[in-house]
Amino acid sequence: MTEPATRQPIWKNLGARFVSAVVMAGVLFIPFYFGGYFWAVTMGLLGARAAWEWVDMTDVATKPLAYGIPVVGLIVAIIAHFTENGHWLYGIIFVTAVIAFLERLTRKEGEKIWAPFGVAYIVLPCVVAIMLRGSGVGWDDQGFKLLTYLFLVVIAADVGAYFGGSYFKGPKLVPKLSPKKTWSGLLSGIFLGVILGALFGYFLKMGPVKAGIVAVPIVLISVLGDFFESGIKRRMNVKDAGDILPGHGGILDRLDSILMVMIFAHFLTYVFNLFELI
Repeated sequence: MTEPATRQPIWKNLGARFVSAVVMAGVLFIPFYFGGYFWAVTMGLLGARAAWEWVDMTDVATKPLAYGIPVVGLIVAIIAHFTENGHWLYGIIFVTAVIAFLERLTRKEGEKIWAPFGVAYIVLPCVVAIMLRGSGVGWDDQGFKLLTYLFLVVIAADVGAYFGGSYFKGPKLVPKLSPKKTWSGLLSGIFLGVILGALFGYFLKMGPVKAGIVAVPIVLISVLGDFFESGIKRRMNVKDAGDILPGHGGILDRLDSILMVMIFAHFLTYVFNLFELI
């Protein structure tokens, strides 16, 4: 009788992913708790690393100036926010994007559009994360609660999709962009994101029903962000944007969902009062 094939582990690299996630959360917690300049410096460092990975991934003949342009743009945008010149944010992003595009035009290799697009994709959400967090300290601060809610929903969606998709499997979601993601993973991510969002809303008196409802578009936007980066990586024929986080890849691989959610949250703060939605 033929021996049955050995079943592969359902959750590959789970240990490395878990340790990396715990270490990263531990490192980020203190600056996130105190907010203000502490959080701004942290987001500046994360954004600079993400920008480096973006340029490294999308530029086939990279030069030092290509790395420096988005980083300088990010620093200028953060300084503008703290000097009460945040209304210049879009202008700073636009000018930085134009400079990045012009720099890329000086070289014939590669697609030029990714340089300016990467500036907006990284600089805007990093500054928005600083704006939403604010300068208040601790658990009772409104900005702390809001960003914690957003982060928890995205993390829950990611965890739910990872375990649910690995266990239930089934039809693929968008195989051309991400061959491993399934409909079961998406539904599992929505379910866990809504549950955790509602629980967070209940215990912090933010309104569990509204918190659960708002979690649905947040999960969907986070999935869109994941698909976006997956599509870019497939187009550039790379597996990961970096290798700084064992089991996860690079900072950009870890923040892809968060970046898109920050852009969505920035939009909501203008259309609605995001702080009153939950």
